[in-house]
Amino acid sequence: MTRTPDHPDADPSPAAPTSLSAEEIASAVRSRTLRAVDVVAEALDRIERADPVLSAFIGVWAEDALRRAGEVDARVEAGERLPLAGVPIGVKGRRGLGTAGPLLEAGCVAVGATSVPGPGTVWQTWGLGRHGPTVNPWRHDRTPGGSSAGSAVAVAAGLVPLATGNDGAGSVRIPAAWCGVVGLKVGNGRLPSSDRTGLMVPGVLTRRVGDAAAYWRVMSDNATTAGPGAGSGSGSRTGSGPRTGSGSRAGSGSMSASVTASASASISTSGDRPTAVWSPDLGFDSPDPDVVAVAHTAALRLAEAGALRLTRPRTPLRLHDPAPAWLALRTPGAGPTPDVHRIRAANDSRLAALFSGTRLLLTPTAPTPPHGHEGPGERYSTALTWAFNLSGHPAISIPAGFGPDGCPVGLQLVAAHGEEALLLEVAGAAEGHLGPW
Repeated sequence: MTRTPDHPDADPSPAAPTSLSAEEIASAVRSRTLRAVDVVAEALDRIERADPVLSAFIGVWAEDALRRAGEVDARVEAGERLPLAGVPIGVKGRRGLGTAGPLLEAGCVAVGATSVPGPGTVWQTWGLGRHGPTVNPWRHDRTPGGSSAGSAVAVAAGLVPLATGNDGAGSVRIPAAWCGVVGLKVGNGRLPSSDRTGLMVPGVLTRRVGDAAAYWRVMSDNATTAGPGAGSGSGSRTGSGPRTGSGSRAGSGSMSASVTASASASISTSGDRPTAVWSPDLGFDSPDPDVVAVAHTAALRLAEAGALRLTRPRTPLRLHDPAPAWLALRTPGAGPTPDVHRIRAANDSRLAALFSGTRLLLTPTAPTPPHGHEGPGERYSTALTWAFNLSGHPAISIPAGFGPDGCPVGLQLVAAHGEEALLLEVAGAAEGHLGPW
């Protein structure tokens, strides 16, 4: 699904940091082929040139970022092996540094806080940066999705290779889908979260699956919460190309290519391709036919390429619409009601039955294309994502292709509790067949 950016500065040489994945940057900084200070300085320059148009950031920390990059170079010089040495990242919102500690310890350098929705509206599928509304890098008259709006745009436009997010109803996966990047929502309880409802969990947005996997390795190694599935399910109560102004959708490069190749090889040589069930609507929604067609075509291509094996469940998946339960839980002062318990219990039971017979569930990520800056109308962009915030399953959105409006469409992969590694493995194989992204 590669498309060529239409900005003259958006096709850098292969050695330029803007064309490198987070893994490649870290490898180059560890080997001293690149200095973290230079990598971060170039990222800051890209942000300075592109952000007046994109408005992906609410704050840029240039002086502090360069100082921290110098500290990373000193740590590398002293022999410390940092898994993400010198990788410039965006963190979601003004409080994003609070959840990025393991990434910073691993050598990442936070260059700024990415935009989130502003005040005055109940809809969250937009962003407000320091220069105004955050725009979708593929079509500036459309929103990037939210609430991790700026993180998705910063990654899609090539300003940083990795940005953090959090996902309470689809806030990582929806902007990933609409901006054409990878968005991982980890399973509930797998990483620390301060959300009183237990619905909001950490996540990450990247251009390369290998970078999302690197994020997961660092974060899960530092997690202090319980093991797989803890806090999950009903028991959890705790178009032409991005118009960036300077960024790019870079080629995959050697390390990311090796990650993709190893994932493909693992699946193809195992003789046991992961089984997957396709559902266009989870049994209750009415997504746009054009969106369904793009996502379904991507699912078929993955099956044809041997990345997975599509099967039919013994019983068609028909979930209850999670909207009443989700909205009730998020209402201030409200607690779980009989309706909440009924919906969660029914959906948990049906998903458990599904995953007893298959390893993956595939759906479109969002039921609609990106909407304009005037708002989403009466449609819930979260219709196909928030069921898995209620159930606690891990999920990832990967680019599936483009809709008739020229904007990206996402394919959502959902796995059983504790199966983040499977999601990343299959997404890595998909990158080899649908990408480079």
